[in-house]
Amino acid sequence: MGTSASEVPTSGTLPGVSYVMPVLNDVTHVRAAVDSLLAQDYEGPFDVAIAVGPSIDGTNELVEALSRADSRVRVIDNPVGSTPAGLNIAIHATENPIIVRVDAHSVLPSDYTRIAVEAITRTGAGNVGGIMDAQGTTPFEEAVAAAYGSRVGLGGTPHHVGGKEGPADTVYLGVFRRDALTQVGLFDERIKRGQDWELNRRIRQGGHSVWFTPELRVVYRPRPSLSRLARQFFSTGMWRGELSRRFPVRNTLRYFVPPLMVIGVALGTVLGVVGIVQAFMGITPWLVLAFAIPAVYVLTVLGAALILPGVRRVAVRCWLIIVLPCIHFCWGVGFIPGFLLLASNIAAQKYERGGDSRVAPE
Repeated sequence: MGTSASEVPTSGTLPGVSYVMPVLNDVTHVRAAVDSLLAQDYEGPFDVAIAVGPSIDGTNELVEALSRADSRVRVIDNPVGSTPAGLNIAIHATENPIIVRVDAHSVLPSDYTRIAVEAITRTGAGNVGGIMDAQGTTPFEEAVAAAYGSRVGLGGTPHHVGGKEGPADTVYLGVFRRDALTQVGLFDERIKRGQDWELNRRIRQGGHSVWFTPELRVVYRPRPSLSRLARQFFSTGMWRGELSRRFPVRNTLRYFVPPLMVIGVALGTVLGVVGIVQAFMGITPWLVLAFAIPAVYVLTVLGAALILPGVRRVAVRCWLIIVLPCIHFCWGVGFIPGFLLLASNIAAQKYERGGDSRVAPE
């Protein structure tokens, strides 16, 4: 008998792998993503399921051409257009016991699947993943990539900055056992951002481990403009607020740092301005001391832009002075309505459709 869709052999025949990829307005990058799948050195059987949303940039025509060129590539319609809906559609359309989540803007190294399947076989984990290796091609994108990979940018979680192999709360993308995914009910389509974290929470609650290994590195292409970066992080922060309220965990407090920073800087600036008014009115301007709060933040950003390792070009460091506050403030401002129940799925879907189908950093 062959291996069933829910079984992963521990020896002998390599398990079949299904790559699932949600795509929406990704004509520029999707070919490179698919090519990286076809170039994997994994020797087991595989197929590729692309769930394509209602795109307007030629993505539909491109993925249809890729499917005609290789029978292992299948295209499935995703009328909703959201990332979790596309992932579920693609998963349901496949049968192999290993599911590899792929982002349309990611490029998998050739040994990615082989290393991931070896880790699943060795650990029995329900999900295995690694590091989001952000890389840019312009000074702005390089600055965003540097922020992603730093503790001052996104807080320093292992799937952004690396760490030791072992159990984790969440990982980037993910290589899943189908039986674990089926047991917990796949992705929650009501959650437009942060669906990875929420799914991994259910996987852990279901008795499976989520396994991080730094051997898995996936190249990620950041948003190419400040406006798209701002929309991304506002939406991500809004959904993180929603998830923090709905599913409080032991490390939830760290998610409150950006919104508290936003409130502190805003309040310090307003009070400082009031202090200047006091001075003009002949009143002791003690409120100008509140300017210390935004001053500390500005000095922190400038210091990070100057000393962040791995940045070689002056233009990139200059962009960091803008990129870091954009990430912090948009994420922090978005978190507040999300946590206070003022956000809605409709608003979140607006941001999702206005951008692309990439995984949002957390």
